[in-house]
Amino acid sequence: MADIVGLQCAECKRRNYVTLVNKKKATKKLEKSKFCKFCKKHTLHKECK
Repeated sequence: MADIVGLQCAECKRRNYVTLVNKKKATKKLEKSKFCKFCKKHTLHKECK
């Protein structure tokens, strides 16, 4: 029951990561601090389609 979602950088708006999210249990959009290879630093990445 997990869906594939992309993670988009909050600063440069590029999609860098793909992950699985269980939509039955997750009520909010996923937000993680990940390394962006385009910004060359750790930034907040938010869930996108």
